[in-house]
Amino acid sequence: MFKKYKILWLTFIFIALAIGVYNIPAVNSRLAWRIDAIRTRVIYFFNPPEIFRPSAATDFNVQTAVVTARAEMLLTLTPQATAIPTLGATVTPTATFPPAPSAVSLPGVVYVDQHNRWNYCGPANLTMALNFWGWKGNRDDVAKVVKPGSGDMRVNFIDRNKADKNVMPYEMADFVNEETEYRALTRYGGDESLLKRLIAAGFPVIVEKGYYEHDTTGKITWLGHYLFTTGYDDARGGFIVQDAYLKPGKNLLSVYKTYLEGWRAFDYLFIVVYPADREAEVLETLGPWSDTEWANQHALDLANKEVTSIAGNDLFFAWFNKGTSHVALRQYVDAATAYDQAFLLYANWNTETKDRPYRMMWYQTGPYFAYYYAARYADVINLANTTLTDPAHKEEFTLEESLLWRGRAYYMAGQTQLAVNDFRAALKIHENWLPAIQALQDLGLQP
Repeated sequence: MFKKYKILWLTFIFIALAIGVYNIPAVNSRLAWRIDAIRTRVIYFFNPPEIFRPSAATDFNVQTAVVTARAEMLLTLTPQATAIPTLGATVTPTATFPPAPSAVSLPGVVYVDQHNRWNYCGPANLTMALNFWGWKGNRDDVAKVVKPGSGDMRVNFIDRNKADKNVMPYEMADFVNEETEYRALTRYGGDESLLKRLIAAGFPVIVEKGYYEHDTTGKITWLGHYLFTTGYDDARGGFIVQDAYLKPGKNLLSVYKTYLEGWRAFDYLFIVVYPADREAEVLETLGPWSDTEWANQHALDLANKEVTSIAGNDLFFAWFNKGTSHVALRQYVDAATAYDQAFLLYANWNTETKDRPYRMMWYQTGPYFAYYYAARYADVINLANTTLTDPAHKEEFTLEESLLWRGRAYYMAGQTQLAVNDFRAALKIHENWLPAIQALQDLGLQP
């Protein structure tokens, strides 16, 4: 009996010590996000996220006059990346370029990881891109602007930006263009030869891509990820990348096939950061991609080819890209139709080896644009509800973009108070976020 009590006391003391050590700030900052990741995967195994099913029908119950007036008011609230650079004549898409070298590895790369922070993929990669050109800031300097969290300084900086799960490409480009002396641009529809040409010219590239890893169930799970690409080697068959997530993550080889398959999930989007005085060189190297409209149309052309040539689960990404490209071209009804097909494929996803990419709407908001401007407000609300219903974090609203679009749709459906609630909730995730502030101000309310 005494031995049993002794074991119980020792167990109690061990647990108490473990809790005490875990709550030491230096230890907590290193372990908290790992424990939360494990907890999340276990919860998702027993309680997977819901599946969104679009109605594929217009909400005709909303009066046309009200829809028109409110759409005009809210149209200006769509967040846009800073319009840099401004082009003159459209670049001829038939431009030819000399063959790129068979291997390039850019010197002067300063590796930055995302560890010991919540959802820091964006800040870490953007810091690497800026540090490459001599910027002296760090990942926290970026995060204070692009994912400031609640702004409550009584909470340590690591935790206060935990809720904002993702930094959008336009937020990264805006940070560079508005907060630094450098410049950044984003484009859809990139390809392998373009990346090689940019890198050979001395310009590393950030791409947004899907990332696969084995989870606690043994299946392959999917998440979005930025990847700083600083070289390539044809003999080894891949790009040289700086992966802020992996350990070790510096100067890894990502084979072309895997790299391109992951890149497909984001419509082949890329970001180039560069010194302002080298803008002309960047535009020349981009060739036809220097024209945003050409790039968007090219991305649509790629998607149209892939929806007829890809089979299996990856066909979902091809149809999603078709919708995203239509949105970029402001063809919202066509985009909505493409997203309908994508979500149908998502519902019929083969889950034997790979889980559904339920995080898709954490990173891409194209379906909100499409359904909203196609006057399908119920679908905007239902999609946002599905996205915000996170079984692992039921107490948290973690995506300001989903809250914003749901608020806009609530307003268009005549539910103004619900709209106001969502706009204010978005500001709790992202302090001083202009789209939510504008939405409240346009209703005559203070943030």
